[in-house]
Amino acid sequence: MRSSPLVRVALAVVALGFLGYGLSRNWTASVAALGRLSWPTVAASLAAVLVGLTFMLVAWRRVLAGLGSPLPLRVAAKVLFMGQLGKYVPGSVWAFAAMMELARDHGSPPRRTFGATVIGLVVSLGCALGLAAVTLPLVSAQVARQSWYLLALIPLIMIGLHPRVLTFGLNLVLRIGRREPLDRALPGSALVRAAGLTMIGWLCYGVHMWLLLAGMRPDGGPELFAIAAGAYALAYVTGLLTVIVPAGIGVREGAMVLVLAPVLDTPRALVVAVVSRLAFTLADVLSAGAGYLLGRGQAPAESKAAVYAPQ
Repeated sequence: MRSSPLVRVALAVVALGFLGYGLSRNWTASVAALGRLSWPTVAASLAAVLVGLTFMLVAWRRVLAGLGSPLPLRVAAKVLFMGQLGKYVPGSVWAFAAMMELARDHGSPPRRTFGATVIGLVVSLGCALGLAAVTLPLVSAQVARQSWYLLALIPLIMIGLHPRVLTFGLNLVLRIGRREPLDRALPGSALVRAAGLTMIGWLCYGVHMWLLLAGMRPDGGPELFAIAAGAYALAYVTGLLTVIVPAGIGVREGAMVLVLAPVLDTPRALVVAVVSRLAFTLADVLSAGAGYLLGRGQAPAESKAAVYAPQ
């Protein structure tokens, strides 16, 4: 049974309330910590997020092409970046719905767009968990032990990403939703390339977090990058699995503060978590704007949209 939109909004407000409470309790120390982050550092961390999003775009486009709908890069940018703004709306379907509608305007059947988006999400989850598994022991043994249940998902994701298992699962969901099944399976080569591109994107996100951490701990040493990448990966997974809260708001920040506890005190960890969230939100807005501008020069494929309308 699905919870009502009102409940979802209320949970998002509660999550934000706890985040605000944490900031207020450490307000003086947090303001002092924020002063340690220079504008060039924040700008560079934002740039790293934008580069990471670009790699995620190329990976998603490759998956969609492997399913039979090769979109021009500018159209793919419009579909993915504009559609993903739906993740900020309470409910877990709006981003999917927006992307399917935008892609249908350019000739991609909804079933393929849905399939590519689900595959991209699972690949991203697998890459994040893999990155966390490698780096979390560098944070602390306690953090690694506490996150065992997330790392235990890695074998399940590996099995789920086998082309036959993946195609069967997607077609089952499509049949339940009374949609046409996929007309082809995703080639293994396309999946491997997409996974490689996705991991590069995750390393860019690690650079984003590393820049913020280095601003707080200039004496962190080379291992600080591994800690930064693992902390963000684990926080992302925690927020993603909390599907009832829009975009994992509040949940991701709380998880990040906990993971960073061995290397940063609470006020500085809160500042890093909040600045990171703001950077990703701004990056989503900027990429959506860029996608809109890039997509303006590409006319919708009206005849194809008509063919795919009932699918």
